[in-house]
Amino acid sequence: MAQQTPVGRVEPVWREWMERWPTPAALAAATPGDVVRAWGRLGYPRRALRLREAAVVVVERHGGELPPDEEALRALPGVGTYTAAAVAAFAFGRRSVVVDTNVRRVLARAVEGRALASPSLTAAETRLAASLVPDDPATSAVWNVAVMELGALVCRARTPECGACPLADVCAWVAAGSPPDDGPPRRGQAWHGTDRQVRGALVQVLREGEHPVPRPLLEDEVLTRLGLDARQHAAQVERCLASLVEDGLVEPVPGPVGPDGPDGPDGPGGEAFRLPA
Repeated sequence: MAQQTPVGRVEPVWREWMERWPTPAALAAATPGDVVRAWGRLGYPRRALRLREAAVVVVERHGGELPPDEEALRALPGVGTYTAAAVAAFAFGRRSVVVDTNVRRVLARAVEGRALASPSLTAAETRLAASLVPDDPATSAVWNVAVMELGALVCRARTPECGACPLADVCAWVAAGSPPDDGPPRRGQAWHGTDRQVRGALVQVLREGEHPVPRPLLEDEVLTRLGLDARQHAAQVERCLASLVEDGLVEPVPGPVGPDGPDGPDGPGGEAFRLPA
C-alpha cells in the first residue's frame, strides 16, 4: 500500500484492511470488487488486485503462511525486487539489500558526494548498497531501516538537515561543500487531466454506486467531477475506461441497468460498468 503513496494516507486504510482481512486466507476469500472498494482512494488500484492474487498464491502454495525467502516472495503476484527484499528484512530478519529512494539519496550523498541519486535505479547503485549492508542478518535489517529513515527524516531531498545528521562528519557531499545537483532539471509529475486521475475518478464513481453505471452517465460524471472539457477529453475517458476493463478493475455489464430496467430512472440501457464481482 505504501508503494508510491505516503504512509499518512495509507495507515487508516491499512488498519481497516487488516481488521477485515487479518490473514492471507481471509483476503484470498474476498472478491476482487471487495478489495477494490476497500482500497479507497489510495491510487494505483491494480495493487489491490495483485495483493489479493498474492494471498491466493500464499494459500495455495505456502499453506497460508508468507514465505520468508526473497525468491519465493518475488514469485508472488505484484511483488518485485524491492518489496521482496523489504519483507525478507523487516518481517523475517533476513539479510537483504533494500534500496528505495531514500536509501539511494543517502548513499549518493554520503558515499559518492552527489546531491541526488540518478533519476532511476542503476545497477551501480544496487552494487554499492549491497557492498555496505552488514553481513549479520539482524544487523543488516536494522541497517536497512536506519538508512531509509535517515533519508526520509534528515537527509531529505530539498531540505536536508545536515547539522542533525549522524553521518555529517563522514559525508562526502558535506565535505565537498554540499554542491547542487548538476543533472538535468527534474520536473514534478502533472496530475490534473492525466490518465491516472481519470482512471481513479472512474473507479471512484463505480465504488460509490450500488448498481452498474451506464457508459454515458459514467463518462459524463467523470468529466463533470474533474472539470474536463468533453470535446477535448471524451476520447481519453473512453480509453481509460477500456484500460480499466483490460486490467480487471472494471467489468462491463450488458443488458438492463438498475432495478427498473434500461429505461428506468437509473439511466439508459445498453452497456454499463461495475467493479469486478
